[in-house]
Amino acid sequence: MSTGRRALLSLSAFFFLCCYVSLSHAQSFRPKALVVPVKKDPATLQYLITLHLKTPLQPETLTLDLGGAFLWLECGTTYTSSSYQPILCRRSQCSIVTTGCARCYTLPGPGCAPNRTCGVVPSNPFIAISGLGGLLEDVLAIRSTDGRAPGIQVTTRNYLFSCAPSSLTKGLAPPSHGIAGLGNRKISLSAQLATKFSFRPRFGLCLSGSSKHPGVLFFGQGPYMLRNLDASKVLTYTPIVVNPFGTAAANWEGEPSSEYFIKVKGINIEKKAVELNTTLLEFYWAGRGGTKISTAIPYTMLEVSIYKAVTAAFVREAALMNLTRVAGVKPFGVCLSPEGLPFTLTGAIVPEIELVLDNGETWPMYGSNTMVEMSNGALCLGVLDAGPSPLSSIDASITIGGHQIEDNMLEFDLGYKRLGFSTSLFRHGNTCGDFKF
Repeated sequence: MSTGRRALLSLSAFFFLCCYVSLSHAQSFRPKALVVPVKKDPATLQYLITLHLKTPLQPETLTLDLGGAFLWLECGTTYTSSSYQPILCRRSQCSIVTTGCARCYTLPGPGCAPNRTCGVVPSNPFIAISGLGGLLEDVLAIRSTDGRAPGIQVTTRNYLFSCAPSSLTKGLAPPSHGIAGLGNRKISLSAQLATKFSFRPRFGLCLSGSSKHPGVLFFGQGPYMLRNLDASKVLTYTPIVVNPFGTAAANWEGEPSSEYFIKVKGINIEKKAVELNTTLLEFYWAGRGGTKISTAIPYTMLEVSIYKAVTAAFVREAALMNLTRVAGVKPFGVCLSPEGLPFTLTGAIVPEIELVLDNGETWPMYGSNTMVEMSNGALCLGVLDAGPSPLSSIDASITIGGHQIEDNMLEFDLGYKRLGFSTSLFRHGNTCGDFKF
């Protein structure tokens, strides 16, 4: 055999070995964490993610719902995949949802089998409606990460989600045609990824206040690197509490809420306690009351008596700081003139608002999270009147909205039943848009 031929064979064997090792590594690789960018839609103020589903893989844009029970999308007649399977009533996966069986009244397809499909109730919290859907499973792909940058794409088969009627997509930011639920349920996006990739059930959510620079959603362990800052190292923790009553648009009797609640004992403004009816801060009639965190509303909603007390205290403290109040700009009632208003890294210097938590910690909120700049230049306090409870459509007495948690790192650690929060990352010279995608 010639020397040249031996060299060619050796080179071929080398490349074969490299490809084999690379393929074996890809097949055996088990990530410790996963990552996906989160984009803010400037028109609706909703937060969007893109996941890859089906075979062959296809990108699906979904609206993020922090308290949503599971992932659903509008399948219609356009759902094409060679790997989907409807979940039938007799299969074990159906036992982890409490809805039961559903009969199909349309042509057989995804989420609709002729011999009784496992039924679920997908909800759209942006317009407060629910519908009937059938459970199915298919392939899902997502990027792995070491917490510093995205890694290789990994896939999981048999990912459970629901089809939903097209009417349920009303109010979602284009091009979204479904919802990715991160709530406290066994079939939520976060719970399934933890189970399938064998890591502790926790996720880190960092919403960017900018529509130009995406935030980040981590699943699994840290670090959470935002440029030079590991945001997992600057978290303060408070317990996550379970509301024993469902709070979605449609609930089944005896099913607890899938949304995330924390126990707030009071509110301080400029370190002074605001006088509140503290009964409203506890769960009472049919699960009303308490404090929850939501991405389904852009601004914090307060029960009317809490709203009046907080805004009155804020106005008093603003006057003591010689800040000039101007006419309210809808939908906000308390606005300040920007003239002469000093700014720091954390936004306008206005009366600081603190949530007093049950475990003795406080959650301070600075100007960047409490104030909203309006088109006329006014800066308005970003809280809204939810109306009287329990007649309000907002079931919690305090619902912390998207604006108040932007550019804050939040870690929902369901293994330890706790919420970690960083307060404003601006204090460290960072934003949620600093992850290196």
